[in-house]
Amino acid sequence: MRGFSKAIITGNLTRDPELRTTPNGASVCSFSVAVNRVYRDTSGEQKEDVSFIDCSAWGKLGEMINQYAKKGTGVLVSGRLDQRSWEDKATGTKRSRVEIVVEDFNFTGAAANRDAGSNSYSGNFGASGASEAPAPASDIPDDIPEGEIDLSDVPF
Repeated sequence: MRGFSKAIITGNLTRDPELRTTPNGASVCSFSVAVNRVYRDTSGEQKEDVSFIDCSAWGKLGEMINQYAKKGTGVLVSGRLDQRSWEDKATGTKRSRVEIVVEDFNFTGAAANRDAGSNSYSGNFGASGASEAPAPASDIPDDIPEGEIDLSDVPF
């Protein structure tokens, strides 16, 4: 039977993205996302937990993330889980880690727009790199008079 893995997280980058090129010329961008969770313990006290999730994005998608994201940027990431295993050269012990191989990426939150100024971008960059970068927010018309958009035509 075939397996299936999909992960969707939202949080903030814990460090600036790091772009590398493999020996065969492929670009890969590595970054980590902090995901906060608020819950109540058995005594009813509110607690907060943070998970740090490693991510990698390949090709054009990775290049775009490296160009537009930085430490603290709010992101929504989806992709498949991938486990990598290796032997630690210093100790000889086997090591492994699970990371998200990014297939879809969106900027979230006001911090991304504030830092980018009038050239802020928001949108889905797709793993294939085939989709174009979204238009800058300054290109979106804000002078549409009320009543000219019929929401009954919206397909969702």
